[in-house]
Amino acid sequence: MLEERKAEHLHINLEKDVSFPQVTTGLERYCFVHNALPELDLARVELGTAFLGKQLRLPLLISSMTGGTSEAQRINLHLAEGAQAAGIAMGLGSLRAALEAPHLADTFRVRHLAPDVLLFANLGAVQLNTGVTVDDCRRAVDLVEADALILHLNPLQEALQAEGDTNWAGLLDRIAAVCRSLDVPVVAKEVGWGISAGVARRLADAGVAAVDVAGAGGTSWSQVEMYRAPTERRRRLCARFADWGIPTARAVVDVREALPDVPLIASGGLRTGLDLAKVLALGADLGGLAGPFLKAANVSAQAVAELAGEVADELRIILFSLGLPDVASLKGTPALRPCEPR
Repeated sequence: MLEERKAEHLHINLEKDVSFPQVTTGLERYCFVHNALPELDLARVELGTAFLGKQLRLPLLISSMTGGTSEAQRINLHLAEGAQAAGIAMGLGSLRAALEAPHLADTFRVRHLAPDVLLFANLGAVQLNTGVTVDDCRRAVDLVEADALILHLNPLQEALQAEGDTNWAGLLDRIAAVCRSLDVPVVAKEVGWGISAGVARRLADAGVAAVDVAGAGGTSWSQVEMYRAPTERRRRLCARFADWGIPTARAVVDVREALPDVPLIASGGLRTGLDLAKVLALGADLGGLAGPFLKAANVSAQAVAELAGEVADELRIILFSLGLPDVASLKGTPALRPCEPR
C-alpha cells in the first residue's frame, strides 16, 4: 500500500496541476534595487557557501521528493548525478518504505553517484509515534550514507489522507530524543504549509540543527491528496484546504527573526534564481527547489545539472547587478525592498 501511494504521489506531481489556486509564495511582493555601477568583475562573483559543515558550489537544495518505486529510483539517480555535477545539496524522499520493505532500499541509494553531495535522509516525524525508533532513524541515515536527517512535518497531509497517521501528541519529546541520539544533524522540514516562528523556536529548543520552512505557494499537497482521494466527500474536504498555509516569504522572515543564528532553508514555490536570491536576502542560508527538479530528473541527469546551472547563472548576474561580491553579502541586503505599486 505504501509503495502504491508513493507511485500515486509521483505521477500526480508530474501530470496534474497541484499548485495553490490563490496563495502565492509572497516573493513577488519584493523587488531588488538595481545598481548601475556595481564596481565588480562578474567572473569573480562567488556563489559558494557552507551548510552544516559541508561546502556547496551554490546555496541550493534539491528538496526531498521520492523513493520506494522503480520509477522513483530512476529519478533519484538522475537527481544525484545532477547534484554531484552542480555541487548542490540533495534530499531523499521518506525512507519509511525502505525500513518497512528492505528490498526497496536501493531506490534510495545514490551515494555512489554523489560522493561529495550534502545528502539528507528523510523520515516523517509522526512515524516516531507509530513505531519508528531512534535506532530506525540511525538505520535510515546509515542506509543511504547521509550527512543529516530530515524529519518532515506534514500534519495536514496526514489529516487529509484516508489512511493518514493523525496522532501527533507528544511528538516534540520524541524529536528531541532523536536529536540527542544521532551523530548527524537533524533538520525539521514542513512539506508545503510553512513553519511559524513559534513552532521553529520549539523545534530549536528540542535540538533541531536546522529548519526548512517549506512554505505555501508551490505544490499544494491538499491538491495532491484531492486527486487520490477515494470518495467525493474526501475530495471536497481536501479542496477546502487548497489555499491553506504560511506563504514562504512570511515564514522565512518570521523564523529568521525568531532564530537569528539557526541554519535556515527556504523552500515552497521557488522556481528561479531570482526566487533563490530573494529568500537568501530575506535571511535563508539555502533555497530548496522540488517541482522543477522533479520534471528535469524525469528527463535526465544532464537536465538536472543544466537547471542548476541556469539558477547559478541567474544568481550570479543578480549579485553583480546589486554590486554584491558573494552570497554572504546578499543576506539582509537593503537592496531588497517591497515593490513599488504599479
